Formats: sequence, structure tokens, C-alpha cells
Amino acid sequence: MQFYLDGFRPGDPDVRPEAAKMDGVPDVVDVLVIGNGPAGSLLAAQLAEFGGISTRFIERRQTPMEKGQADGVQCRTVEMFCAFGLADQLNREAYHITETAFWGPDEDNRGIVRTGRVIDTEEGISEFGHVIINQARLQQYLVGKMGQAPTRLAPEFGMEVMDVRLPEEESEPVRVTVRQLNVEGQPETVIKARYVVGCDGARSTVRRALGVRLVGDPQFHGWGVLDVLGQSDFPDIRRKSIIVSPTGGLAVIPREGGYLTRLYVDLGDIEPGEAIRERVTEEYIVEAAKRLFAPYAFEPRQIPWWSMYEVAQRVTERFDDVPDSERGTRSPRVFIAGDACHTHSAKAGGGMNISMQDTFNLGWKLAAVLEGRSPASLLDTYNAERQPIAQEFIDFDKAWALMVDGKTADGEDVSTDEIRARFTDIGRFTAGVATRYPGGLIVGDDRHQKLANGYTVGMRFHSAQVARLADTRRMHLGHVHEADGRWRLYAFADRAPVTSPASRLRALCDFLAGDPESPVRRFTPPGADIDGVFDVRGVLQQSHDEVESGDLPALLRPVKGSLGLTDHEKAFTPDINGGADIFDLREIDRERGALVVVRPDQYVAHVLPLDARGELTAFFARFMTAAG
Repeated sequence: MQFYLDGFRPGDPDVRPEAAKMDGVPDVVDVLVIGNGPAGSLLAAQLAEFGGISTRFIERRQTPMEKGQADGVQCRTVEMFCAFGLADQLNREAYHITETAFWGPDEDNRGIVRTGRVIDTEEGISEFGHVIINQARLQQYLVGKMGQAPTRLAPEFGMEVMDVRLPEEESEPVRVTVRQLNVEGQPETVIKARYVVGCDGARSTVRRALGVRLVGDPQFHGWGVLDVLGQSDFPDIRRKSIIVSPTGGLAVIPREGGYLTRLYVDLGDIEPGEAIRERVTEEYIVEAAKRLFAPYAFEPRQIPWWSMYEVAQRVTERFDDVPDSERGTRSPRVFIAGDACHTHSAKAGGGMNISMQDTFNLGWKLAAVLEGRSPASLLDTYNAERQPIAQEFIDFDKAWALMVDGKTADGEDVSTDEIRARFTDIGRFTAGVATRYPGGLIVGDDRHQKLANGYTVGMRFHSAQVARLADTRRMHLGHVHEADGRWRLYAFADRAPVTSPASRLRALCDFLAGDPESPVRRFTPPGADIDGVFDVRGVLQQSHDEVESGDLPALLRPVKGSLGLTDHEKAFTPDINGGADIFDLREIDRERGALVVVRPDQYVAHVLPLDARGELTAFFARFMTAAG
């Protein structure tokens, strides 16, 4: 973590200097975020980092959420939270899932027996694991983060959206009519915004205003959910467990704190049109859970939260206000994310995670457009990238939800051995690391993929351990990536030492720093630090004791900030003492090296040779605006 660049400040370094305040509420805000769930909270936390962008963040509920809802946090989501500086806090408080146990009917079909265990998350797919924490707490992290950001953004509760009106002219704002619920006799007011993002749930007012609908097939199956403080002699009560008993299915999810457990309880099939919510009570779900635990005892002592849901997987045909017939003729102004555009069962544990990935994808694009670094056409890539990912997850969720119920799509019974085998097969998908964006405006082709086979173009940057040259600190390379809207250029050195005139790494750094045609020079605003848009990091092949900081090219020891201080944290060497060399682990071509271009949302946009200068500049020229 870096601070003091512009002078010493006492106190908590996480509290950044406050941006200059505008007088009163602006007539037109840059972004209006609707919905304080995980998707909206992550987007607001990201936008709060940009002092020149005005954001309002509203929520219909009159108070913050305190309990219930989702709780599973995938590896990929923890990687995202690392970029927000929140991974340490999350990992300290959360319950860490290491194994999943599988239970099935005993020989007499009267109870259940353990049929096996598997590692919950495949070794090496992420430096982080699968963790469990209350959704409300996750949102508190993000709200706290935005409150410490330059804009000091905070959610406004009790604000109900009544209507969303799209402008007839590009120059006009979107008009959102709201009603303040917690003020007696408060009249409706209109918020004008350049962009609106609806993260307002499955009953989204914003989605209805766009004229799109959630499409999918209900499964006509009910599940109850309990958060329980209780007593049980079930041997795996503190281990994630999937139970398929003679009378239905049960999922056991240990929760944070050591005592709390979440249960997903199979309530059986539902007749079409049946009002199941009228007959399902807390007691009904508890009795069903007791039957499914047999022959083991289960006695709740306190139930902080319970609910029930009907399995339904649905997705909208688009995630913004531009119909297919108008795509390319205008850029979107209104977006939907999370449950507003895709809903899932709880079986795959992905709904909350997919939702936050939506807005992490969108947030940096909005910032780039609003700050004038990219044209508005960049915003078309949100729908193009995220809608197919949601559809892919819906298709997966349908098959997996049936399997957890003990059935195939054809209605055939499935054994716990088959469920366990399938669980292992889909591990990368459920961990959230299987997403791959296709080539397009902001994802290059894979012609040079062999230079860095471990960094697949279109997939997230898979971190690995290195040693920082300046102080030999062992750390993960990916952890230098912050949620600040900057692009990362990871330059992996060729075999020639960086001190050699033959060094491709040195030649690249000299080009980036000094050539008017370099993307760093073309797209970084005048007066900004040289790493204000592109954060260039060098990874050498030599060990730390073979290179001095003074041997580095100037770009890897830049002078920055109002005091003109040198940044000593741009160069790394392999962490030889820590195990695998990053060049071997990520299959970097040792002879030629590689330049790995990483988007602000941590996805690999391109892999290029170190000397592909024209190709590098041409790539960024596709979606960036030259600085004035």
C-alpha cells in the first residue's frame, strides 16, 4: 500500500484526501446508482474513487440490510475485493470452505451416510479460497470503502424509484422520478443523470422502464433457507455438505463466527400456480430439515433469518437501453446489473458473485468515458461481454440445481457419487475463474499467446508470487492491481539483462516513456503522473541480488507527485525462495519475454511481444481518446 506521495498525512491511510466539494447537489449527476445490494455497492465504491465524477447512490429500503440473503463468496470475488483493499478484512472474518462432504441414502434407505469428501477448491486456481460471509457484512465493507474515498459517497436510503425516462436527445439527461419513503408528505422529485445503473433486484423498476423482461423457465421446486444457531450430532455440521436423502436434498453451509450454519432445505415440487409461500413457515422448514438429517439430531436454538424461494433461472436479452436494431447508432445511457437482469438458484452459489462481476466490468468503463479518456462507444462492451456470461451461468445453474436435487434433466435419479464427480469437474466454473471474454474492442487476438500461455487472453489475470526488487518483499504480483480505473502493463523481461543494450524490456520502457507514439504519451493527460492511466510493472528474470534499482529504466523508477518523489515499487524478480518461478509457473517465454496487457477489471486484454510497439499503440487507439 502506498501513501504520502503528495506529503505526510497523519491518521488512517485508507481515508484518502477529500475531493473538492461542489456547491449543493449538481443539477445533473454523472451517475445514478439504484440499489444497495452487492452489485450497486461495488459499483458505487468504484465510482467513489474518482473525485471529478459526481455519483448518487439510492436504495428503496429505509435502513441498511442486517442479515440474510446470499453468503457464498467465490475465489474470483475475493480477488476483486483485493483490488478494493478489502480482501484481508474479508478473509479474517469469513468462514473458509476447504472440503465438501457428500451424503447419500444408507443401505436400508432409512437415513444418510457419508459417501465421500472432495477438496472444495482446486489447488492453485487462485491465491484465495472459497469463503462464506453474510451479504449484509459484505455490503458494509463496500459502503465503508466509499465513505473513505475522495468523494465520501454514502447511500441514500428510503428512496423509491417511480419512473425512468430516457432522453430524446443525446445531450439531454436521463430523468428518474423518486419518492422519499421516510419523510411524511414528501413530494416526488426528479433526479437528472448522464447515466443510470439499475441494481434494483428481480422486481427492477429500471428493467421495466427499459421494456425488457426476465426470460426463463420456472423449475416448480421449492427450497427453504435457514440461518441457524443450533445443536446437532451430524458429523459434518462445520463442513460444507451436500445431502441427497430418501426424502429430498439438503445443503449445509457453515457460516462465519464458528457457530452459525446455513441450511438449504428441499421442500419438494410445487404445482404450477400453487401459493407455496402461504403454507411455508419457519417451523415447516425446520421439520423438513430434521427429516433430511435423520438419523442425526438437529435442534435449532435460534434462527436469525429464514426464507423460501422457488427455483427459477432467468436472464434478460440485453443489459442496457439499446435495442439490437439501434446497436451501433447510439451509446447506452441506462444499464441493469445483478438480479435486475439475471436470477439464479442458490445451489451454485454464484448469483451475488456474478452480480458484482457485472458492475466491476461496468464501473471502470463509465469512469473512462466520464473522464474523457474513452468515447461513449466503450459502454457497448458491457452488454456484449456480460449478457453471454449470465446466459452461460443460467444454463449451468439449471443442470446443477437439478443434480443437487438428485435428478438429471431427463428426470433420472443421480447418485451422490455422480454428484461428487460433477462437483469436481465444474470447480473452476463455480470458483468464478472460468469466464473468458471473446476478442473485440477491448480484448485482442491470441496470435502471441504462446509468449505467456499462463495468461490466457480474455481471462482474468492469474496472480503469482514474486519478490519486489527494492526491498525483496515476497508478494503476489496481481495484488498491485487496484480498483482505480488504470490499465496494467506487466512487462516480463527477455533473457538479456536489463542493463544490456540488447534488453527488449529496457527498449520497451524507453519507448513508452519517451516516444510521442507510445500509448503512455498519447493517452495520459498533460500534467498527470506518468502512471496515471497506465501502470507499467517490470518482472525481471534475474534474482534480486543481481540487479540494483539504479540499473532500471526510468519508467520503472518514475518520479511522481507534487513533491517529485521516486516510486521504487515498479520492478519485481522471481520469488526463488518461495517455490515456483513466475516465468515457469505462467509459462513466459524466457528468450523473448512478454508484455501482458491487463484491463482495469483484472482481465487479460492482450499478450504481445516486448517489441510490438505499433501493435500496442494501435490496440489502445481503438477505444482511447488522445489527451489534449
